[in-house]
Amino acid sequence: MEEALIRVVDLCKIYNPGENEVRALDHVNLQIDRGEFVAIIGQSGSGKSTFMNMLGCLDVPTSGEYYLNGTDVSTMKDNQLSVVRNKEIGFIFQGFNLIANLTAIENVELPLIYRGIDRKTRKQLAVESLTMVGLEKRMHHKPNEMSGGQQQRVAIARAIAAKPPVILADEPTGNLDSASSKEILGILKDMHKTGKTVILITHDNGIAAQAKRVVRIMDGKIESDLINEQFDSEEEDL
Repeated sequence: MEEALIRVVDLCKIYNPGENEVRALDHVNLQIDRGEFVAIIGQSGSGKSTFMNMLGCLDVPTSGEYYLNGTDVSTMKDNQLSVVRNKEIGFIFQGFNLIANLTAIENVELPLIYRGIDRKTRKQLAVESLTMVGLEKRMHHKPNEMSGGQQQRVAIARAIAAKPPVILADEPTGNLDSASSKEILGILKDMHKTGKTVILITHDNGIAAQAKRVVRIMDGKIESDLINEQFDSEEEDL
């Protein structure tokens, strides 16, 4: 049996242990297989942001295990985690996190430089991923010359350029109008169709409904984990 891409076992995250402790995550168990499109939904304070930080290797749990691509990352040190993040995870954030004085293609190439990819290959990967998100004509524009939706597409291109196994999108439409939001969700769906594993973190039911599987988190625990029955029928209509 193929190892799950993500396997979380009894994950706990406790802030200020002792009398006033906050259990941000309370014995969470979850498995995500390759090629899934999963939304993790919860209101603010539910533990979903903490969970995202764990899944993204931005933080380590108080206890429990987290296997990413077969490796236990829950006990790794910061420097090891940053290597894993760089290699295994493509991040898409609400705030785009683009560098203002770099063009779109330079923004996409930046993480590839950290990965030691040579200049020619970097350029090729950046052009490929910007083309995938429909920005082949805007490659030499800087963020301030683009709309919010276009900036988020640059951020998606940056996340997918190195072909990481996991795409982690944290409220990716949070700063966008509804037309741009629809466009970004369309791109995430297309990525899933090409076999990518997409994890979408959101507080919005409408956005979570775009995913194939919806994991609801509340008070640091997984409250429900359901397959979205609408998802497949919608695919058939296309």
